[in-house]
Amino acid sequence: MAKSSKITQRNEKKTNPVADEIWEYVKMIAVVVVVVLLVNNFILINARIPSPSMENTIMVKDQIFGNRLAYLFDDPERFDIVIFRYPDNEEQLFIKRVIGLPGETVNIVDGKVYIDGSDTPLDDSFCPETPTGNFGPYEVPEGSYFMLGDNRNLSRDSRYWTNTYVAKNKILGKALLRYWPLTKFGLVE
Repeated sequence: MAKSSKITQRNEKKTNPVADEIWEYVKMIAVVVVVVLLVNNFILINARIPSPSMENTIMVKDQIFGNRLAYLFDDPERFDIVIFRYPDNEEQLFIKRVIGLPGETVNIVDGKVYIDGSDTPLDDSFCPETPTGNFGPYEVPEGSYFMLGDNRNLSRDSRYWTNTYVAKNKILGKALLRYWPLTKFGLVE
């Protein structure tokens, strides 16, 4: 019995409550970092808006989260706001609205967008001012999309890029939530 008591005393002396507490914090921080990395790389994408190309829907310096899983089983739809790799420089992330779908022909006449020769233009009520200019026709290849900014008169979008279309595999997520500024916190519509 005395021998067992001496072993217990030695084990008690070896434990350091401060070191144990620090180790618990290190483990907790490591778990948080792993969770944040997993969420950031597989579930959400963080984007800061640098230009007025999407005003008034998304303003300069707004910060948003995009849903990386949105197109895992579905394709982007017309008018979705998406975050993607800029076709002319894939190191840059852009955010624009999907306008032309795969296989469609997009024509812009006096700022109005027409799809496949329709007599009725797309609804552009989200644009802050009347768009101007004639562009196209653009024949959107299969597996690609034609993008426009909401602030069409200031947006550098598919109309101006060297590589006009965005491939589906370059779309990183669908705009989901504006988290900054806090006064505008909410879903991106």
